[in-house]
Amino acid sequence: MDLEPIALPVTWVLVIVLFTILKPGVFLTQANISSILSSQAVLVVVTLAIVIPFTVGDLDVSVGAVVGFSAMLTAILNVQHDVPVFLAVLIAIVASMAIGLFNGIVATTMNVDLLIVTLGTGSLITGVTAWMSDLNTITGVSQGLVDAVVGHRILGIAPEFYYAMVIAVGLFYMLRYLPFGRRMLIVGQARDVALLSGINVNRTRVLGLVMCSGLAGLAGVLYVGNSGGATPSGGAELLLPAFAAAFLGATSIVPGRFNAFGSVIAVYFLVTGINGLQLLGAQTFVQQLFYGAALVVAVSVSSMVRARRKRRGDEEAEAAMTEAAEPAGDPPDATVPPGRRGNTDSKDTA
Repeated sequence: MDLEPIALPVTWVLVIVLFTILKPGVFLTQANISSILSSQAVLVVVTLAIVIPFTVGDLDVSVGAVVGFSAMLTAILNVQHDVPVFLAVLIAIVASMAIGLFNGIVATTMNVDLLIVTLGTGSLITGVTAWMSDLNTITGVSQGLVDAVVGHRILGIAPEFYYAMVIAVGLFYMLRYLPFGRRMLIVGQARDVALLSGINVNRTRVLGLVMCSGLAGLAGVLYVGNSGGATPSGGAELLLPAFAAAFLGATSIVPGRFNAFGSVIAVYFLVTGINGLQLLGAQTFVQQLFYGAALVVAVSVSSMVRARRKRRGDEEAEAAMTEAAEPAGDPPDATVPPGRRGNTDSKDTA
């Protein structure tokens, strides 16, 4: 039985049990559970966003900047220009998707490494966000957005958590069952094979980046709805934990492959560990230590899992080829009747 897919969920349960024993009556309470699930919905959406380019073999490091840009644009349009809040949300998400389109076009048409493109784009967007806000925090966003994100709780959990779960299910369905999702997987695993199969690799990459930035824009909307305002540097703090969760999630559920449900479990596994340590009295800097260590461990383990599964697949393919190449043996002499093959020599001798 392969226990690898469930190793992370089982470890998460053990961590919950451990902190429940260490902090009885504090850790496993309705208030703390609601806080963990609700407060990390933005991080879940950001993690799901970067899973998309990871799936096609790309690396987008501008996601955190796009989150801050989307949050600030929503706040400025709604607060300073009296744009209806949901129209402001739509404009922010479309503008975020345009950033992904720009990244994809530059990377594919000019054959520039996407890491370099998104590194420059992220810095540019951060500057634009600071310029738009004049380095000021914008508050006073419409109460309608705040209610839609954190109001009207269901089972004590804010609506943003359920939005994140719907996105996770949608991403899982796309990668598992839709043709475009299957093409993304093929492009990520072997671009040369994808080209020979007739898949438009560049278009698949560009669309993946557009979807990534669109989800990052939605995360920015949740961000501003959660806090009721936007800061010039908002969103940057989400990049490191999102990368850590995405790589850690690639070791679970579908080991060796970036996947939606594994990423969600990884986010809440990391957050559960940080929350438990803080309840035990750890300082706030433990969050950076935990995320940094988790990223290093997650990348290492994910690489090992992918290499081992690739090696296992190569061994199985080699064994199948060897079995197919084995000779089936010489056929019996068709000129001798079956009933006389055993005594032909004895008659000739006589």
